[in-house]
Amino acid sequence: MPVIPALLTHAGGRPSVEALEARLLAGQTLLADTPEHVVEVVDVLNSYGVVLDAYSINLIFQAERQFLNPFPVFRFLDGDLSPAKIWRHLNGDRINFEYAEYCMKAMLWHGTGGLDAYLDSEPFAANCAAIIRHKTRRDPLLALLHPLFPNFLPEAIRAAATTHALGQFWRVMSDLFLDLARAEAAGTVRSIVEVVAFIKAGLVNAAANPITYGVHLGGERFWVLPPEAGLTFLVDVAVPYVEAVFLRGMPFLGTVSFNAQAQQISPDQAQFAYGALYADPLPTMGAGIPPSLLMQDMYRHLPERLHALYRQRSRGEGDVRVKICMSFQKSMFCVTNAAIDGTFPHALGTAVPAEQAANRAYARAWAERLAVARTDCLDPFGG
Repeated sequence: MPVIPALLTHAGGRPSVEALEARLLAGQTLLADTPEHVVEVVDVLNSYGVVLDAYSINLIFQAERQFLNPFPVFRFLDGDLSPAKIWRHLNGDRINFEYAEYCMKAMLWHGTGGLDAYLDSEPFAANCAAIIRHKTRRDPLLALLHPLFPNFLPEAIRAAATTHALGQFWRVMSDLFLDLARAEAAGTVRSIVEVVAFIKAGLVNAAANPITYGVHLGGERFWVLPPEAGLTFLVDVAVPYVEAVFLRGMPFLGTVSFNAQAQQISPDQAQFAYGALYADPLPTMGAGIPPSLLMQDMYRHLPERLHALYRQRSRGEGDVRVKICMSFQKSMFCVTNAAIDGTFPHALGTAVPAEQAANRAYARAWAERLAVARTDCLDPFGG
């Protein structure tokens, strides 16, 4: 068995590219396998699964029931316009769906993978044209807007398609994370190795799930993402999601300068490193820091076992959302770990030199990106 370099080899707690590459090629986990990490990852993903259930339902509602609504004031209410629901919403007693929209906009803006390629295709443009013809015949406001701003409605349809696809992706991930919590409670998952394997199996099982989306307008059905587009869960939505949300993200107002002369933001989107794996756990709770909204949602559904663990650490309840953010990052490294393991070009045990070289190149590419992420949180004593 090869000797694997220690993960933490750089001053300041950051691993070297070589150490990360070696662990990936050996099929080892990025996160240290400790009992406390198992509790953190399983319980924070349990909370996240509950939140993703709500996010998925709302995104699909928006895409299907608020389609091309120029003023979607009630889009976060899932069709429930009761005075009690509206009052709770106005008082902040609700899920923060703004974070779900942030993730959708990140996917739409970065535009990587098969979904984006289809949204740039001629068949998609033809579907948009048919929908717009139908819609503008019945909606005077859109009929007025379309000639003045001819790209407005096609872009709105692109956003709706991304919204629905993300809702379908999160439907799978919500069920997977809740199943993981049940498996751990039943004793069938006891280690980080088994957590990563469980997530990998779930991703592989859902890999070929079709991603389709149609809308009903005036009694007629129109395809936005038709079956013949051949879009699937893993390649066309999950991988672009990891790229846009885990890795690239978007710079948050108040954390970096948007002044072009300051040059704090790269002009190359491919060089962005503002995603979940890179984010500092900022406790601002401001609306301009989308992950803070997610931490609040997860706090509302936090399992008591994990909450008790947090109360025993440092400032107790005083920085609980920061602790949730740190645990969430650890869990996302596990999800990334599973995604990498499941998408190696060849089996890790291959003896074919060309296949080994392809695997090494794949692992190296990931290691170079992960080496500058928040990998200090992977240390068993890193928080």
